[in-house]
Amino acid sequence: MGCDGGTIPKRHELVKGPRKVEKVDKNAELVARWYYCALSQEKLRRPIVACELGRLYNKDAIIEFLLDKSADKTPMEAASHIKSIKNVTELNLADNPAWSGDKESIKGDKYDDIQSARFICPVVGLEMNGRHRFCFLRNCGCVFSERALKEIKSEVCHKCGVPFQEEDVIILNGNKEDVEVLKKRMEDRRLKSKSEKVIFLYISALRSHRFANLYADWSIQ
Repeated sequence: MGCDGGTIPKRHELVKGPRKVEKVDKNAELVARWYYCALSQEKLRRPIVACELGRLYNKDAIIEFLLDKSADKTPMEAASHIKSIKNVTELNLADNPAWSGDKESIKGDKYDDIQSARFICPVVGLEMNGRHRFCFLRNCGCVFSERALKEIKSEVCHKCGVPFQEEDVIILNGNKEDVEVLKKRMEDRRLKSKSEKVIFLYISALRSHRFANLYADWSIQ
């Protein structure tokens, strides 16, 4: 009973309620990040894409976001870094043969059954439900568990054979530190791309100018 002068309540009895709420909140967060589009908040459905920071989206939601040019367009923190469709990668996901569709809990708690996931790692079979770290390769879109890439070292994709480097690996729904690393890589990549574009335009303009001078000299002759 406890607190009646005869017995002393155990610690787990005192914190039973709050710990249950904490578990539900954590499960709710996992469901939101791994089963729903980060932009539209709708359930993820193919084609599914991921950004350079590792967030998951429905491709049609990204397209609608990019096509919306209205002046009163609501800023979306979840997609503020996405400037074009080139900033996302369509994912090549492996279906889970054990998945039987969305399940309803007998208790009505939609967070009770998140162990079963629609997709799995094609190498080691781990389910993509938020309990394990997953990543994708930016140059091909194939998705694997982090464990697969660490345990089976390779310089080519395990699924499609496309070569990749460490900076091509994007952690999906990573922690704060992961996102900071990915953000730095994204900024460096975009700066490099911008610099290369400026150099290309400069060289093109220089060649055009030289061609114009040669044409002018030829005309005079």
